[in-house]
Amino acid sequence: MTIPATATEIHLASRPVGLPTSENFSLVEAPVPDPGEGEVLVRNDYLSVDPYMRGRMNDVKSYVPPFAVGEVMDGGAVGTVVASRSDELSVGDTVLHNYGWREYASGPARHFRLVDTTAVPASCYLSVLGMPGQTAYFGLLDVAAMRPGDTVFVSGAAGAVGSLVGQFAKLRGAKRVIGSAGSAEKVSYLREELGFDAAFDYRSGPVGEQLAEAAPGGIDVYFDNVGGDHLEAALTQLRTFGRIAMCGAITQYNNTEPAPGPRNLFLAVTKRLRMRGFIVTDFSERTGEFLAEVSRWVAADQVSVRETVYSGIGSAPDAFLGLFAGDNTGKMLVRLGRTT
Repeated sequence: MTIPATATEIHLASRPVGLPTSENFSLVEAPVPDPGEGEVLVRNDYLSVDPYMRGRMNDVKSYVPPFAVGEVMDGGAVGTVVASRSDELSVGDTVLHNYGWREYASGPARHFRLVDTTAVPASCYLSVLGMPGQTAYFGLLDVAAMRPGDTVFVSGAAGAVGSLVGQFAKLRGAKRVIGSAGSAEKVSYLREELGFDAAFDYRSGPVGEQLAEAAPGGIDVYFDNVGGDHLEAALTQLRTFGRIAMCGAITQYNNTEPAPGPRNLFLAVTKRLRMRGFIVTDFSERTGEFLAEVSRWVAADQVSVRETVYSGIGSAPDAFLGLFAGDNTGKMLVRLGRTT
């Protein structure tokens, strides 16, 4: 394989105000580095774009450092080792790492994790067997403490995390699983392909009314990917001692002013609800436990995985922006095409 002298990276050109635009990104041709001692060079095959990256475009303190203006962005990726100066990894190995948003990545071998692609495609390590899968698994089972017989409501249920939450809930014995999504097509996907007991299009009517109709007896668990009106509706429908896993609030990521809290937040007191935010890295030491169970489900075809795939490094900004327009069903990925 011929390794090119230069390759394309995506840099943060400027910090967005409100919804990002293509002008906030720049495509930069950069030298492909030779790996140093103990390092590897990887040709990226798939890049992940994720909603949390919007927060990293702001210069604010958070659980992960912000992207630097004028520098390459990063994120989850899987790729193939094309040069190695490490005993840990060999040329041809498929690896998972966090040097995304570029065609070629180089770094210490310990920053790249060898993955097995004999039974599943490499892209699965960016979805069901990767960060979205772990977020769904630990958020549902640990943070929300879902129990067999529970009724579970998932917002953003056709996305990378939400689509897995619903399926994991069914596999772990939920009595009823309800999801919201942003189109009639996605609602059909939840019901017909993923096995949700009920689903509704949040654009077609008030969320509170639609959730009340889907869960006339109330809900025990709410997995929140959206915030806003979904959280307010869930607070109304939650039974006493219900639990909320607060994973994300994509409706608020591009706000330029703080969003008001739910008008009915006091229900958390009267119903003795538990609301807990979490970050997937809280559970990084239990990755083995997650892989053991979820890999069995995947191998047995008990979990359906949908991907929305853009092609070429230059499409990464459009793929990212598409997350906020609801363009994806399942995991949003960028497939890289350079093979020379």
